[in-house]
Amino acid sequence: MRVVIFGAGAIGGVIGARLFQHGHDVTLIARGANFAELSKSGLRLETPDETVTLPVPVVEGPEAMSFDSVDTVILTVKSQDTMPALSHLAAVATPTTAIVCGQNGVENERVALRMFRNVYGMCVMMPASHLSPGVVQASSSPITGLLDVGRWPHGVDDRIRELADVLSGASFESVAREDIARWKWGKLLMNLGNAVEALCGPGQRGGELVRRAVKEGVDVLAAAGIAYVGREEDAARRGQLLTLGPIGGATRGGGSSWQSLIRETGSIETDYLTGEIVLRGRLFGVATPVNELLQRLANQLASERGAPGTWSEGEILDLLNAN
Repeated sequence: MRVVIFGAGAIGGVIGARLFQHGHDVTLIARGANFAELSKSGLRLETPDETVTLPVPVVEGPEAMSFDSVDTVILTVKSQDTMPALSHLAAVATPTTAIVCGQNGVENERVALRMFRNVYGMCVMMPASHLSPGVVQASSSPITGLLDVGRWPHGVDDRIRELADVLSGASFESVAREDIARWKWGKLLMNLGNAVEALCGPGQRGGELVRRAVKEGVDVLAAAGIAYVGREEDAARRGQLLTLGPIGGATRGGGSSWQSLIRETGSIETDYLTGEIVLRGRLFGVATPVNELLQRLANQLASERGAPGTWSEGEILDLLNAN
């Protein structure tokens, strides 16, 4: 199995680095300054235990490759970039190419199914960072992350069992699951804290705003009849498997949305996390004022290239109470 990582940021870069370290055939697809640095100097992987630079093969786009039936593409671009990425891929890959969506949210798999027959979900639980071109950090050791996988929206097959085995042999924990959609919906509820973290800073994930956003999410999923993994089942899956340590004497900052603001990318994935709850709320008649406000503020801050932590939780709660 050759693994193609489409999107060499935090998640894709770390997965690609670990697979390469363990002798697997892996190619990264990157763009811009990240591609330039990777092609020039290699991929720098920083962990609590080691810092290594790896000569992982990298190309600037799928058109620079040829694809066949044994290839598995792990899509790790941000959800707002999924459509153009898949369009480029569909122009050169076959409709039977396996696409594994290793992304937050639940929209990516549905989009991929429009173009590809074999689509899989990956529920990513991995503290990883990408703040500089060519450099990724993995904060958990010795287990780098939990990467459960399954056909979308349900089922397993030989390919996904093989991928789970490959990942499990490359410092990850990976289980092939019949109900991967249920796990990704549970992860989406957790990701409702991403917008708060981006707006208010990493220390605010346990506050009132997140509690209210998640409560709306639970109400929406109940109205929509969508099954999801709850807190207890998620905690049992995680157990003590992820052990975070400092890298270079510094602890990890924030998650993916926070990192987008730090890098001043001009966009953020909130529409596919918080916005997913807003969408389903509108479809099923459930009010979602907290998530609507968080979505609007996060998108505004990203487009202005504002700094994370610009807002306080109190200021946002005051806006909600005023309305």
